[in-house]
Amino acid sequence: MTEFDPRTTPDRILAGVDLTGRRMIVTGGASGIGVETVRALAAAGAEVTVATRRPADAKPLADELAAVPGAGRVLARPLDLADLDSVAAFVAGWDGPLDVLVANAGVMALPERRLTPAGWELHLATNFLGHFALAYGLHRALAASGAARVVTLSSGAHLAHPVDFADPHFARRAYEPWSAYGQSKSADVLLAVAIAKRWAADGIVANAVAPGSIHTKLQRYLPAETMRAFGAMDEAGELLVPAHFKTPAEGAATSVLLAASPTVAGVTGRYFEDNRESPVVPGGGDPTPGVAAHALDPVSADRLWDLGLPLIP
Repeated sequence: MTEFDPRTTPDRILAGVDLTGRRMIVTGGASGIGVETVRALAAAGAEVTVATRRPADAKPLADELAAVPGAGRVLARPLDLADLDSVAAFVAGWDGPLDVLVANAGVMALPERRLTPAGWELHLATNFLGHFALAYGLHRALAASGAARVVTLSSGAHLAHPVDFADPHFARRAYEPWSAYGQSKSADVLLAVAIAKRWAADGIVANAVAPGSIHTKLQRYLPAETMRAFGAMDEAGELLVPAHFKTPAEGAATSVLLAASPTVAGVTGRYFEDNRESPVVPGGGDPTPGVAAHALDPVSADRLWDLGLPLIP
């Protein structure tokens, strides 16, 4: 579907693309691949709002882009996805159309089970529910665009972990960090599937992306033995960059593709990695390219929507 590959960077994807006048939100846009996503979209002319728990962290990026000729404004507003009151406040403060929402922020592999005040396991609450509440609250703004795009960030970790609707918050089953993270990443794909189905008449498309392996703050909870098993750390604790790891810019490229490239206009309800649509695979424990069938299941997408909807203010 595209001419791009795993090493393509956002500047190549947006070469010749003018995003002037477009308004976008990137959650978690002050660190990691979020920074590169914001940098690429704003450099092409878009006005980008960084939604982050610490808005001051976005100031260096905003200052950098303010000096780039033709770049759009970079704004920052507070958002804590695990706090639905914070999400509601962000939504209440938004005015006017919204062209793109990139649901980029997330947490990974928390060593211990943690619950939000609403009783949701923190991975599922942050990675899925907070973004669901944000997109739902901004539905009118997205519809006002006439051609809006929603991009949800998933991961290959979803392959082995469908959403456990019988016990999504690990109340009865033993908590395991990768199961919790993988389940939330399946939920992120299902969110894109649900939006694509429910909001198509409003001109809204939604797709999920897997950015690949990149050194970012997302790995801050991983023990050294896990990092060494990934080939990403040596015995002395120094970070290594295995051949399959991407730079942050390369990791952001698929998000930028789905957010703004004309080559995927109208594409919806799909899963992309390495800047290309992924094949559907059975899923399971073995790492493999592709999207698990359980993550594209429209029945599960509706079920997850119904699970989260009562909590949205």
